Amino acid sequence: MRFGWLVFVSLLGGVLLAGCASRPPAVIADVPEAIPALMVVRADPDAWLGREVRWGGVIAGVENRQDHTVVEVVSRPLDGRGRPRQVDVSEGRFLAHVQGFLDPLVYVEGREFTVTGRVEGVVHRPIGEYRYAFPLILTTGTHLWSPRPEPTRDPYHHYPPPFHSPLYDPWYPFYHPYYRPWRY
Repeated sequence: MRFGWLVFVSLLGGVLLAGCASRPPAVIADVPEAIPALMVVRADPDAWLGREVRWGGVIAGVENRQDHTVVEVVSRPLDGRGRPRQVDVSEGRFLAHVQGFLDPLVYVEGREFTVTGRVEGVVHRPIGEYRYAFPLILTTGTHLWSPRPEPTRDPYHHYPPPFHSPLYDPWYPFYHPYYRPWRY
């Protein structure tokens, strides 16, 4: 009976911890029910003026101006927390109009960035020689995500968990007389 109760409590604790970990940051938590896709807004920007959105992606550039900062973002799909997914899929680019100063050494190219705000229209700017229509978002909330940790690989990952170390030998000193692993 006690073992069953212990299993139940540990599973309940795991579910609660997983639920807490999946919340978006408070700054970008408030989003509308239906968020228009970036491609839809680019196709008909006048129909979406003033509409609330939550978009995110990877920073492509930062321009500080007199009283605000314009951040160019390459859009990526968002996960449940609002963090851009690590996929090679993009619907295009958008500009985020952020009040105040954003340090370009912190908001560098390649960092993941999520914004909430209103669609203010479209700005035409060049990317190389191509004239591109950027939807402009007047932000109400922004979140710069911390860099993802580099994946590490355990060289002994193919051993079961208690035997990860190459120095661990569960059968020492009971070897078969003809088995000598140190001779190889």
